[in-house]
Amino acid sequence: MKKLLHHLKFRLHQSFRLLNLNPRASIPVLIMLGALIVVKLPEACYYPPLFFILALLFHYERKDIPFLKKVFVTSWRWVIMLEAAFIYSIVLCGNIHYKLEKTALFSLPALVLLAFITPRTRSWLALQWNYIPDDLFEWKSFLRKNTWLAILGFMVIWGSAYHPVTLILAGVFALDYVSHIYELNENKEMLEMYFRKYTLKEKLRRNSLFFNVLLLPAYGLFLVLHPAETLYILYYFIFMNLYFLLILTRKYKQYHYKEKGNYFNMGVFIEYTICSMTIIPAVFILKKNIKEASQNIKTYVGD
Repeated sequence: MKKLLHHLKFRLHQSFRLLNLNPRASIPVLIMLGALIVVKLPEACYYPPLFFILALLFHYERKDIPFLKKVFVTSWRWVIMLEAAFIYSIVLCGNIHYKLEKTALFSLPALVLLAFITPRTRSWLALQWNYIPDDLFEWKSFLRKNTWLAILGFMVIWGSAYHPVTLILAGVFALDYVSHIYELNENKEMLEMYFRKYTLKEKLRRNSLFFNVLLLPAYGLFLVLHPAETLYILYYFIFMNLYFLLILTRKYKQYHYKEKGNYFNMGVFIEYTICSMTIIPAVFILKKNIKEASQNIKTYVGD
């Protein structure tokens, strides 16, 4: 019992530590937890199956089964069931609209099955994204490494079109991830090869076109749901594209072949977000970035 209590205490501290040390991961987790607290379903009996599926997904993604087998040699299955029941109970009882009923009790025995379900050892979906052109190498690399994260992100952005406020909030949230797509520098040889074939303006045009293709469902859904708010979607389009172009031009403005990245940080994110929201400052910064990025590229490629 003492070992089990120590383990549960360790799990709790580990959760807070991970959220504190990894803000990029903690923000979506906190948003999801907030959504689970306030989500309202048509019937109370719908909540237990939904939260049981979440507990199942958590179990299927876990990587610590060998650790549990080593620590809890004969009782590791009980630990799995206890952790799953704890997660299930917390999210279920934490919902402000849910009132305890018999469906929740009937779902508890199903948690026993989790102890006999083997978590996955390889990705469900490992797309190569080969149909994306090689000149969009930053996007291709990101999507290959983060397929499920990207799909989930696209769904959130597209779904945010149901209300103007959520559209902007989801857009700002997505821009942080887009920023990290262009954070790493390619090597000097790749830079030279690329810009001997394409100009900076062509790179901006091709990358922004791909970016807007990804946002096209959100544009369309918003216009369908809010046909009178065409000016709002126009503002959203300008805001998203200005930020995107600022980040991309900053990459080559800051580029140095000896540096692995361009030192993107929260200060840059806040500055570019505010400037893009106010539009005019972003236009001036973008013009300056393009000029300095072009000059920087010429030092490696020449005229």
